[in-house]
Amino acid sequence: MAIASWIRTFPLVQYLIAWAQEIFMSVLKTGPVPQHVAFVMDGNRRFARRRKLEVREGHSAGFESLAHILEMCYQVGIKVVTVYAFSIENFKRPTVEVDALMEIARTKLLQIIHHGDLADRFGISIRVLGQRSMIPADVLAAIDKSTEMTKDNTTAILNICFPYTSRDDIATSMREVVTLSEKHELEPETIDERMLEQHMYTKDCPPLDILVRTSGVERLSDFMLWQSHQDCTVEFVDCLWPEFEPWRFGSILLKWSHNKAIEFRKTEMERDQKEL
Repeated sequence: MAIASWIRTFPLVQYLIAWAQEIFMSVLKTGPVPQHVAFVMDGNRRFARRRKLEVREGHSAGFESLAHILEMCYQVGIKVVTVYAFSIENFKRPTVEVDALMEIARTKLLQIIHHGDLADRFGISIRVLGQRSMIPADVLAAIDKSTEMTKDNTTAILNICFPYTSRDDIATSMREVVTLSEKHELEPETIDERMLEQHMYTKDCPPLDILVRTSGVERLSDFMLWQSHQDCTVEFVDCLWPEFEPWRFGSILLKWSHNKAIEFRKTEMERDQKEL
C-alpha cells in the first residue's frame, strides 16, 4: 500500500490516472444513469481500529471518502444522493463518540458553506432529513445555515439523514396523515401507499434506484426500508467506507446501467411482438 501511494505521487502517474478517470466517467454518462442513489457509510470505526487511530479520525476519513463519491455522482448526472449520516440508535454509543460525530458534522457543514465549490459547481441543494429535536443547538445552526444557503440550487440534491431511522420516517408520515384525517382535510378511504410516500422525508425525490452498504455487512440497519422495497438494486460491498473509492462505485453503476439497458431492450422487443 505504501509503495502504491508513493507511485501515485509521480506527475505522469497522476496524469494517467486523471485521464483514465475522465474516460471512465464519459463511458458511464453514455448509458442509463440512476436518478437517486443512497449509501450506508459503514466501517469508519473498524477503519480506525485497524490503523490504530482514534475513532474520530476514522469518521473524518469517512467524510473525505464521501466528498469523492459525491463528486462522481453529480459528474455522471445522478440527481439525488441520500446518505445515512447518523442513526437515532447511534445516540446509544459512548458520549465521547456521539459528541465527536456531532462536531464533525458541524465542521463539515460549515466547510461546505465557506468552501462551497462542490455545491456551487453542481447546483446542490442540501437537505437534512430526520428528527431535528434531537440535534444539539450548534449543529442545528450549521444545518440551517447550509440548507438556507443552498435552497435556491435546483440541479441536484444531497439528503443527509441525521438523525434518522426508517421506522421513524414511516411513523412520522403516518402521524401526519392521521392528523390531516382528524382535521377532516382528507377522507380515511383515500389513505394509501402513495399518500404515505407523499409525507415521508424523501417525498420530493425520485424513486430510489441503488442502495449501497459498505463494510461487508448485509443488512439495511433501518435505512430507507420503504424506499428500497421495489425496483431498487441493493449492493453490499466488502470494504470499509473510507476505502470505498470511486472505481468501486463506478463498477456498480456500470452493472446497473447494463441491466437497465437489457430490461429496456426486452421491453421494446415484447412491445414489437405485440404490435405484429
